[in-house]
Amino acid sequence: MRVERVFRLLGLLLGLIAGVEYASFIIQEAKIDGYTLRAVVLMLTALAGALFGFFGLPYVTTKPFFWLENKLNVTPLPDLVAATVGLLVGLLLAALVGLFLAKLPWYLGFVISLIVALVFAYWGVTLGLNRRHEMMALVLGPARAGAGLIEGRAIETGVLLDTSVIIDGRIMDIAQTGFLREKILVPHFVLAELQYIADSSDALRRNRGRRGLEVLNLLQKEPLVDIEFIDEDVPDVTEVDMKLIKLAKTRTAAIMTNDYNLNRVAQLEGVRILNLNNLANALKPVVIPGEEMNIQVIKEGKEQNQGVAYLDDGTMIVVENGRRYMNQTIGVIVTSVLQTAAGRMIFATPASESTMGRPKPLRRIQGGGTGP
Repeated sequence: MRVERVFRLLGLLLGLIAGVEYASFIIQEAKIDGYTLRAVVLMLTALAGALFGFFGLPYVTTKPFFWLENKLNVTPLPDLVAATVGLLVGLLLAALVGLFLAKLPWYLGFVISLIVALVFAYWGVTLGLNRRHEMMALVLGPARAGAGLIEGRAIETGVLLDTSVIIDGRIMDIAQTGFLREKILVPHFVLAELQYIADSSDALRRNRGRRGLEVLNLLQKEPLVDIEFIDEDVPDVTEVDMKLIKLAKTRTAAIMTNDYNLNRVAQLEGVRILNLNNLANALKPVVIPGEEMNIQVIKEGKEQNQGVAYLDDGTMIVVENGRRYMNQTIGVIVTSVLQTAAGRMIFATPASESTMGRPKPLRRIQGGGTGP
């Protein structure tokens, strides 16, 4: 980068000057005679200083500078303000303590004052970050500060989308219903992963990536959706899932995903997860034994004379004696419901053959009467 190049050139110049000065010090102290020997010492020390300045200065200037810049970019403004106030208060207290150390010898007073300043500065920053909500209440008043809090916790500032949930596409249907009221956040590193998938040489992965990009395009055009593409990144983390978790913790946001592993890790990290698969399972129609429904038998079952049908959400219905009704729409009565790890299975019989819910026939009793 241009800034790093400037610092390298500056380091080269400073190192060269320092090398020349050090060479002069060596020549005077060692009383080196002879023009050739002095020239050799001067060239070697100047070269060593120039190389050290060229390669070393960026590591003590630009690297910490860019690290601090990235940290400041991903840190929420309330945290920055609270940390700054805490730092200033800590340094002020350290300065007051330093007044009592003025009578000590300068070297001892300097060391003790430096240690006290570092300790008080650390305590100030830590206390400011941990009690930032109370600080906001003191400055803005309880009502305005409480507008951004729920029982002492910051209200979540949006929902971060994972790559899996974008490619899935069902978020578009949910957003169109108006149930998703929180702001949708899409980090640029998620966009980069989608683009990488869309440029894949594998046709299946390429289609999945393009589908994800199309879903984002549709979300942008949906009037009921508030979507924002954010530049925030976590440069010290390379994996996309961990970037999302760190960013969600920084912004106090939730993550919407279908990824099982990301779901588990995020829960361990204390991040709220919105899982579309859990939502789909919760919205599956509830059926009870004895309920009647109309279904279309589309294939044979594993057992003899069984037929298989599916609900709109993919739930399998096994119809006893349903093989004869292949490719027909019939009424069935639910006999039992089985919940498995793979989902829900419904067992039913054709309504024309079921005895569930029918009144028992009356049998005739001698004497002309009837009885049960």
